Formats: sequence, structure tokens, C-alpha cells
Amino acid sequence: MNGIRVVLADDERMVRTALRVILEAEPDMSVVGEAATGTEAVSVVRAVRPDVVLMDVRMPEIDGIRATERILGDGGPGPRVVVVTTFENDSYVYDALRVGASGFLLKRAAAEDLVQAVRLVARSDSLLFPAAVRGLAARYARGQPAAPPWARRLTEREADVLRLMATGLTNAEIAGRLGVGPATVKSHVAGVLAKTGVRDRTQAVIAAYESGFISPR
Repeated sequence: MNGIRVVLADDERMVRTALRVILEAEPDMSVVGEAATGTEAVSVVRAVRPDVVLMDVRMPEIDGIRATERILGDGGPGPRVVVVTTFENDSYVYDALRVGASGFLLKRAAAEDLVQAVRLVARSDSLLFPAAVRGLAARYARGQPAAPPWARRLTEREADVLRLMATGLTNAEIAGRLGVGPATVKSHVAGVLAKTGVRDRTQAVIAAYESGFISPR
């Protein structure tokens, strides 16, 4: 199948059905699997290898946090996981981001917001809901006063790029802010990911908040 391949993980059938209807109305998206428990989500994702997983944070058997951790601990690039939650200030959401989720989405989100979120994390060009991530970090991050070892390895420009990534700017927007080309920014982002030892820009920003490199307050 062409386009963005999505797995839906939620213990409520009606929720999965609604998500499927919304996503499959888009010409560039297809739902390739569903799961009603966290354990089943891990199995389905391993079987079908989707691009994006919409993961309910509170699931039977194992919750969405542990399911995300297992999915992303398999090695390789893996899918992007978006946690679907009722409350954006839930500590479960931040825990999911800590273990590798690329963002989160509220269950009451409008259909167009759902579609935009899936596209955004699939291309991993920007941070999903940066203000909300910053708010979660302000509440739950365990920032340390000492600079993390990876911070010393960042070039000055990579450090600038990381700070701008945390504001939610796209690569093109960062390029405009710094007066460089998008390809240069893409190279700097790759350097940031390599030096922080994470898989995507959301995880780089979480690492920056957790270490105290960026203050969310």
C-alpha cells in the first residue's frame, strides 16, 4: 500500500472505527492493523510494520507506555508512535514521550487535527504541539543543573538548532531564522540526533528538557 500506513491501538472498538473512517478518507493514508490490548498492539506492529501507530495510553494487559517501549525497543527505525489520551497533562503522556513516543493527541481532537498529526509525525519535520510538550516538561521533567555529556559535543549551531526545534519550528522555518539552507538544517538535526543518541526530534527535545539543557519554565 502506498502512503502512510497506520495501526490503531485502542480497547474501544467504536474509537478504532471512528479513527479508521477519518484516516481512510485521506488519499495518502491506510489503516493496516488494529489492536484492542497493549500486548496485541506489539504483535500487530511487529507483523505489519506500519509508519505510524496511534496508541491509547491506557490499555488492557500492558499500557500504552510499555507497549510503546516494546515496539521501539525492537531495533531499527521502527514506526512513529502517537499517544492518544483524554488529558494532555497526564503524567502517562510524558512517560510515553520519555520511552520514545513522537507526540500525543487528545481524544477530543478534530478530524483535521488527527490527520495533520499523523502526517507531521510521519515526516518528522516538526514537533507535535510544542507548547503542550513544554508544559508537560515543566511539570514532569527531571532536569539536572549539570550539562549532560552530549551537550559538550554539540556545535554552537547544533545547539541553536536544538533550541529552535523545541519551539516547534520546521526545518524550513529554522533555516529562515538562521539564514541557512534547509539542507544545512537537516544536517544539523541529524547531528543533534546522533549526539543525543535518540531516534527523532521529539526525543531530542525531551532529552534537552530532562537534562536541563533547555528549561521549560
